[in-house]
Amino acid sequence: MVWLIIKLPSLLMRVALDEIVYVKADGNYCDLVLINGRCRKMTFQLHYFEKKFEELKKTDTFIRVGRSLIVNKQYVEVIDLIDQTIFFGGKHLQRVPTAEDLRPRTTEGNPVNHDIYTVKVSRDALKLLKEQLEQQKHP
Repeated sequence: MVWLIIKLPSLLMRVALDEIVYVKADGNYCDLVLINGRCRKMTFQLHYFEKKFEELKKTDTFIRVGRSLIVNKQYVEVIDLIDQTIFFGGKHLQRVPTAEDLRPRTTEGNPVNHDIYTVKVSRDALKLLKEQLEQQKHP
């Protein structure tokens, strides 16, 4: 198993690479989203993670999508160009219940999508990701 190791003066964090679903930029920070549904706010910009993935020789697994997102391509399930959304899936992804899930449901109205594994991305970035995944050879 390959680990991403993040060292700070007061923190040492180890994350198995195959547990990272995506990394999304949020200003000078990044959200690191894991397969168990946890989201870790990191005090790094996206290029820090891009460099780490290059050092670990995992650029075939992690793909930069536009200016604000790096995805683990093994979890990309659907690329919707019309809705400009990536849906992540896979048997290992778990969904953490939200407060909304605990409220009583009514039959009125449309169901709300509580999927934590969706990300909005620009159409051009999605087109490039789609092309890269289409060119990928499958065993």
